[in-house]
Amino acid sequence: MRAPPPLHHARKAGLTPSESPSDYEACKIPCSRHGGGVQRARRAPSQPHTLNTFKALGIPADLIEGLNELGIITPTEIQAKAIPFLLQDSGDLVAQAQTGTGKTAAFGLPLLMKIDPKVGEIQALVIAPTRELAKQIGKQLFRYTKFANHKIFVEVLSGGDNIDRQVAALQRPTHIVVATPGRVIDLVLRRALTLVGVQHLVLDEADEMLSMGFKKELTRIFALSRGRRSTWLFSATFPDAIQALIKDCMPGKAHTLKIDKGHVVNRDIDHQFAICSRDEKTEFIAGLLKRQKHERGLIFCRTRAGAILLGKQLTKLGFPVDVLQGDLTQKERDTVMRSFKKERIQFLIATDVAARGIDVADLSFVIHHQLPEQMEYYTHRSGRTARAGKKGVSISLIEPRERNKITRLANDLGLAFSEVRQGGPA
Repeated sequence: MRAPPPLHHARKAGLTPSESPSDYEACKIPCSRHGGGVQRARRAPSQPHTLNTFKALGIPADLIEGLNELGIITPTEIQAKAIPFLLQDSGDLVAQAQTGTGKTAAFGLPLLMKIDPKVGEIQALVIAPTRELAKQIGKQLFRYTKFANHKIFVEVLSGGDNIDRQVAALQRPTHIVVATPGRVIDLVLRRALTLVGVQHLVLDEADEMLSMGFKKELTRIFALSRGRRSTWLFSATFPDAIQALIKDCMPGKAHTLKIDKGHVVNRDIDHQFAICSRDEKTEFIAGLLKRQKHERGLIFCRTRAGAILLGKQLTKLGFPVDVLQGDLTQKERDTVMRSFKKERIQFLIATDVAARGIDVADLSFVIHHQLPEQMEYYTHRSGRTARAGKKGVSISLIEPRERNKITRLANDLGLAFSEVRQGGPA
């Protein structure tokens, strides 16, 4: 087999002096309270000359300073479209945004600006499908407010963490709760959490939550927070289940943001495919990995058994890999993710279910050992690379009979795929 061409590598993100890894560890959620601060909500300019800066979008200088330290300088498409509406309007929003497009800032910045720091009660609830994503959102909200003028307290409440500690934490002033659906209901049943005062409800990765079976919990959360002023729903895809949720739980006319078909998947991702027989895939992947000196990536397998087998094969070949699959305990999962984030392992093999909520910076590539059974998962998989303006590669390994699937992906998502041809020894 001929060696595949090199992947386009993401730029290595540097840390500012005040942004060291130890600082991030110190912000570990939910053990610490997140003190930051924001100015009260202000209206975005009605007719700005340009919307290519956060200042033009209506974001105050203290929050912009926090963004600058994170290297977030120019608004992404979803930020430029969502922020002005969310600052000016108290109505509902339904937005299409994939992982890696900057949606956390798109809803997080307006949310912070709408909080009244003088009112020490829960004013906003952000729901995320997984523990990892909930913690990542909480951490980002904290980072945005590093230089802000008033303290905003954020609490992350997720399954897998000690619920008694969460109950105790809610006794202190809390402005924003970021939580997983099941843990919200658990805490409501314990009478430790009330949603009566929630003014703003945010659903992040709504399609993922429904695919994980959280429809009942989400419906109840909508009912418990019926006094809210606005609901903001973000989803990468809009299957029938999402449409039904919007119809049933957001009966008012919601403002809709649709990203152009060609922009649903991050434009900074180079989409490639290679035609391989089933027996050739491990050899092909090994050829790719050999050419990655320091770059890190994710390899997706459709099944748990397939992920474990590929992990054994690549480990035997000497590659620094580990496997994230659904049968791991929470402790085992945390150990794998900690090793990957700290770069003790270079490549992570995962199933779609196990990879939900993964957020790791500076992943240069994603490899699809098989295409997902549900094509909408392609956007979730590919969105793990090319984060925050960096470049990345998504390469799919397909058998000859599957070429029509690439054609369908290209047509449905408005993508341009290039073929990586094989032949000759690696």
